[in-house]
Amino acid sequence: MIFAARYGWQESNAPLHFHYVAPSFWAWKGGEARLKSLANFVDHILCILPNEEAVCKLNGLDATFVGHPVLEDIVEFNLGKQASPHDLKIEGNSEDFRRKYALSPGAAVISLLPGSRLQEVIRMLSIFSHAFDQLKDSIPELITVIHVASNQHVENYIDGVMHKWPVPAILIPGGHQHLKYDAFSASTIALCTSGTVAMELQLARLPCVVAYRAHILTEWYIQYKAKIPYISLPNILTDSAIIPEALFQACTPTNLASLLMKLMHNKRLQEEQIVAAENVTKLLFPSERIINLEEQVEWKFPNFTPSMIASSTILSHVKS
Repeated sequence: MIFAARYGWQESNAPLHFHYVAPSFWAWKGGEARLKSLANFVDHILCILPNEEAVCKLNGLDATFVGHPVLEDIVEFNLGKQASPHDLKIEGNSEDFRRKYALSPGAAVISLLPGSRLQEVIRMLSIFSHAFDQLKDSIPELITVIHVASNQHVENYIDGVMHKWPVPAILIPGGHQHLKYDAFSASTIALCTSGTVAMELQLARLPCVVAYRAHILTEWYIQYKAKIPYISLPNILTDSAIIPEALFQACTPTNLASLLMKLMHNKRLQEEQIVAAENVTKLLFPSERIINLEEQVEWKFPNFTPSMIASSTILSHVKS
């Protein structure tokens, strides 16, 4: 929740209430009822997905689509470059990464993103380990690049299990953005636990498989309450299963190994994901709002970020 003092005289002395990130009403049965309750104490919602603004307004909430926070990465990597929201992506340096870690030209690199929370990583990394154990004899020179979240407990856990990892591995510490995208560029595909990382892989145009397991009660609740068939945001935004998902009881080492093998050796499937990623990236940009801002100030895209658009939205309301 963001609070902003009112500019000038108003009927009420209470601050304006801005809510950053709308509830995921589109994912859950009865989700729009939450919007109606928010209208009682929220003045404005700053939405990060393109479909949310219109639905919020239909439910009595003033709202603005400001763009997804992951786009901040794009701006960082494209500062000073001429670009448009329709072709932006993040290109790391594959050659530097391979040289840095002495990877052979024939090395088959798969990026692995097991999650950011300790319990999640413990649960998923065990499944991933068994999946790669099944893959190691089928993919020559298989290398895993494991992206470690900036969480000391996660770092300690992953360090402690690496001696049992079935294939050679490179650990990428959290917080090193350029190194992360260099690793993505050097990878053929990725395997990730469902989360924001799936959007980062879209920016890198790296084909992937998404996996998810939780406590049995959590899985039951999700299956009972969810009203959409997908869990990864790219699939949700495109309303298609372009990214393979292995969820709940289907998230087994054998299923993951099969999905990874299929994606690794099928250029058509990889290209389909890359094309879809371009479309997803376009959806994340509030293009019309950027055009309006460019008419008001001297800055040009890609210098506009979701945080800047959100700030502009707040300031315009405070001063109105």
